Amino acid sequence: MADVDTTPARRDDDWAVQTADTIERLVESVRSNTSDRLVSVARLVVFGLFAAILGTVGLVLFCIFTVRILDSYIPGGVWVVYVVLGGLFTLAGLLLWQQAWKRPARDH
Repeated sequence: MADVDTTPARRDDDWAVQTADTIERLVESVRSNTSDRLVSVARLVVFGLFAAILGTVGLVLFCIFTVRILDSYIPGGVWVVYVVLGGLFTLAGLLLWQQAWKRPARDH
């Protein structure tokens, strides 16, 4: 018989397997850095918009509820309720506006 080496090749000598493994690791790395992050960002945007829409609807319904309740308990027309709520919202807005323009104290 001819001198044929039938011993299995060592892992270090099998460059085809190493190349395939390297390509697979590279593709997995690129996919995890792009597709997975894009899916996460898309989920964040969708759930954020959903929460914002629900929050807006809830705020509108709360305002309607507040106007109706105050209208039934405060004597006079509904304009009195609008003045009271307008004053409260104006004060809240002024306080928030003042907080927005405060500069943080610097530590020297």
